[in-house]
Amino acid sequence: MAVLDGIWEMKKSLRILIADDKPRMLDYLQVMLPPLGHQVVATATDGKQLIEQAQRHHPDLILTDIWMPEIDGLDAVAQICRQEPVPVIVISAHSDSESIQRASSEYIFGYLVKPVKKKDLEPAISVAMLRFEQFQSLRKEARDLWQALSDRKLIERAKGILMKRSQLDEETAFRRLQQMARDKNEKLASIAKTLVAAEDLVRQSQQES
Repeated sequence: MAVLDGIWEMKKSLRILIADDKPRMLDYLQVMLPPLGHQVVATATDGKQLIEQAQRHHPDLILTDIWMPEIDGLDAVAQICRQEPVPVIVISAHSDSESIQRASSEYIFGYLVKPVKKKDLEPAISVAMLRFEQFQSLRKEARDLWQALSDRKLIERAKGILMKRSQLDEETAFRRLQQMARDKNEKLASIAKTLVAAEDLVRQSQQES
């Protein structure tokens, strides 16, 4: 873990939210985390409190048990991460296949079995944060690729509209789009979207008349 620890030493102190229905476990984590350089911003004893505290404090990391009153830890995490992705480490007394399988959701980046020792907690946090950064990077890359594909489809459709309406060849239609974008100081995809929307309105009007 030396490489991971070396990387994480450059990172800021984490604001951590902890959740467990056992007060002794909450006390234990509140004692263990500050010496590792982290701050416990809030605690929760059930899933409902976990959701409320996450919405209030926007933690960098969540440490949670699975089986808790009201809403269990994993269901609470699912609700939290739908609104704001955050890395999660599960700390549970259970290591059965059902618990582990339930904890295999995309925002769970670590699973520790109680009793948790300091030597286990520190590297688990480092690995979880590094994996979360990689996960976020991959998500952004996927979004960028999807947006590029969506823009490309819009541009192709707008180009087709110009070719049909103005009797232009493909190259000339594309240059026309580029010129329109330059004249309006807008992105090519934005011009294409406006042109496609206008064409759809014209088509709809023709169908209704």
